[in-house]
Amino acid sequence: MNNISKLALALLACSALTACGASDRISNIGKAPDMTKIANPVTDKNYQPVSLPMPAPQNINREKNSLWASNRQTFFKDQRATNIGDIITVMIDIEDEAALENESSRSRSSNEDAQLPALLGYEAALDRVLPEAINNTSLTDFGSTSNNSGTGTIEREEEVKVQLAALITQLLPNGNMVIHGRQEVLVNFEKRILEIDGVIRPEDITTSNTISYEKIAEARIAYGGEGHITDVQQPRYGQQLYDIVFPF
Repeated sequence: MNNISKLALALLACSALTACGASDRISNIGKAPDMTKIANPVTDKNYQPVSLPMPAPQNINREKNSLWASNRQTFFKDQRATNIGDIITVMIDIEDEAALENESSRSRSSNEDAQLPALLGYEAALDRVLPEAINNTSLTDFGSTSNNSGTGTIEREEEVKVQLAALITQLLPNGNMVIHGRQEVLVNFEKRILEIDGVIRPEDITTSNTISYEKIAEARIAYGGEGHITDVQQPRYGQQLYDIVFPF
């Protein structure tokens, strides 16, 4: 009875929440959506400060009456990402197309014969041991023939064009840099997620602080989504379980 009571309370709570959401939507029929007011996000009770990898503090020495600083490599500061916490733009332009065709054929044939022409003179008396008389010259005869053939074709075409800002998270001993970037866009209960991870070389970064995806080593590029549309496109859990368990 306690379990039934808990279940009933949970159902009532869900129905109450649903009714509240439905009543709010009904009350806003014919009205334009309200714009969010401009406010200081730090004052929000749910606000959490951002914590990201940052470079160690540097002591910058500047001579008196001079524009030169000790941390500059050139007179005009290089705008390319060079340190932990710097941002770099990754240019992703994937247009892959592949076609593979395979065909194989295999044939094998074998035959084995065994005979017993002499066995200490007892070969003529085998019919006394066995229920029927046998021929000593053809005791066993094995033969097998097999033929296998296979044909396979694979065609794939992919196209992804997007730009993503990534953050330098680690400096390797040889000067290479580890990057990580993540982008989320929420539109009408559907969230699009783009992620990238990898290792880049400083010399591959252009003067505009961008790098092309094919210059990223150990690149991990993920593009997907979460939400109502993604759920509809996926088979239901029961169907997925049935496909895994059903042997035929």
